[in-house]
Amino acid sequence: MDIFERMLAGGIIPKDDPEIGKLWAVVDQTIRLSVDLNNSTNIKTTREVLSTIIGKPIKENTTIFTPFHTNFGRHIQLGENVFINHGCSFLDLGGIIIEDDVLIGPQVKLITENHSVDPQKRKDLELKSIRIKKNAWIGAGATILPGVTIGENAVVAAGAVVTKDVAENTIVAGVPAKYLKNIL
Repeated sequence: MDIFERMLAGGIIPKDDPEIGKLWAVVDQTIRLSVDLNNSTNIKTTREVLSTIIGKPIKENTTIFTPFHTNFGRHIQLGENVFINHGCSFLDLGGIIIEDDVLIGPQVKLITENHSVDPQKRKDLELKSIRIKKNAWIGAGATILPGVTIGENAVVAAGAVVTKDVAENTIVAGVPAKYLKNIL
């Protein structure tokens, strides 16, 4: 597997991986394109530039407000009729899948990357994907950490820090996020 496939498979990517230069080349391109993205003056242009960053077209019924930040971009998958509000940050080296009809509030952070507590391995990347299932709602300022799946129709309250999977049709809140109640 090449480095991009290994990144999506999850696990450790050592700082001295022989293919690490390929990763940094994409990061450099994303940094350049992010200037255009965050200076766009309409939703259509935002959608077009972000499509270039992620390497696939974004559906016309999906809306992204700027500023929007990503460090890589190529490992973001966006469904149809997704809404992403202002100031979101997606660190997607490990892969982010957002299914149809998802609402993401302002200042939400999706983080698929971590580092070892071992100082000798601290610069290695530990990657785990995030999946947000259909019709979920992520409230303002929430942070979703590596390896988490947000279930269908689930709600993550504003400011929550989600460290483990959220069941479908439930509401979670707090730091760390805890189950509050069922929706249906």
